[in-house]
Amino acid sequence: MRKLAKSFGIEFTELKVCYEAGPTGFVLARRLKDLGVEVTVVAPSQIPQRAGERIKTDRRDALKLARLHRAGELKPIHIPDQEDEMIRDLCRARTDAVEDLRRIKQQLTAFLLRNGHRYSGRTNWTAAHLRYLRHLELPAGLKLVLEEYLHALDAAHSRVERIEAHMHERLETWTRREAVEQVMGLKGFQMVAAMTMVSELGDLSRFEHPRQLMAFLGLVPGEHSSGGTRRQGAITKCGNGHARWMLVEAAKAYRTTPNVSAQLTTRQEGLSREVRELSWRAQNRLCKRYRRLKARGLHENKAAIAVARELSAFLWELQRMTPAA
Repeated sequence: MRKLAKSFGIEFTELKVCYEAGPTGFVLARRLKDLGVEVTVVAPSQIPQRAGERIKTDRRDALKLARLHRAGELKPIHIPDQEDEMIRDLCRARTDAVEDLRRIKQQLTAFLLRNGHRYSGRTNWTAAHLRYLRHLELPAGLKLVLEEYLHALDAAHSRVERIEAHMHERLETWTRREAVEQVMGLKGFQMVAAMTMVSELGDLSRFEHPRQLMAFLGLVPGEHSSGGTRRQGAITKCGNGHARWMLVEAAKAYRTTPNVSAQLTTRQEGLSREVRELSWRAQNRLCKRYRRLKARGLHENKAAIAVARELSAFLWELQRMTPAA
């Protein structure tokens, strides 16, 4: 990089660097910022693409990025600091662990079904169900397979518990702890969901209006309108898919009648009156919104998406109550 600046006859800090976000993360961007170089990271989906372009090479891509960056046509994305990115990776590791646990349960259920065994109890994966699996009589070869699945199940459970313990430990010293505790004051957000949302979204003050946050999450409908005709389709699903998924899961809690449960009361201890009032206002508005959509005959998933879209606006308002870390 210094050789490049020297070849241009300028100082190293006068360089303006731009690159696409990708699997390499933000290590390079943070390193260049520490060296005093102006760096911009852009989302590949936000780079203008001409319909006639059919040749793609690294050199062509670099020239195109340089031209667009000089013209001011590229929109930079948020670069999280190292601590926020560490918490984000920890939350994503927990999601991966839960997904592995779900897959093992599905494989074990399919194995038992193939061999004619079906649990007659009320709920699967309880202590009673696990006792049933461990005392199940099977031929020697099949019993060996069952034991391997049970060992994998125990290991997956332990992995999830270890990661959650790490999350509890990291939360105590995280600079965004206050923001996490305030999000936990909302219905549908316990520790894991709150840490995931805060680590994925970061500081929401960069969004001047909640509609910008909705668009960032990909929760706004796509549109193809012309003249006096307006056509809206499915949501765009742009932006942060992990945060969108977690937000939709949390929005499903607003299907029930508004109430402050014992768990929510515990989570709201120590929070300000303004946060508790916002939480109650969100419950009443979103529950009424969900019931109206269902009364119109809207599909369950579409109703959940609509509620999640409005829930993101409450998150935006909530973080405005929290001083930036």
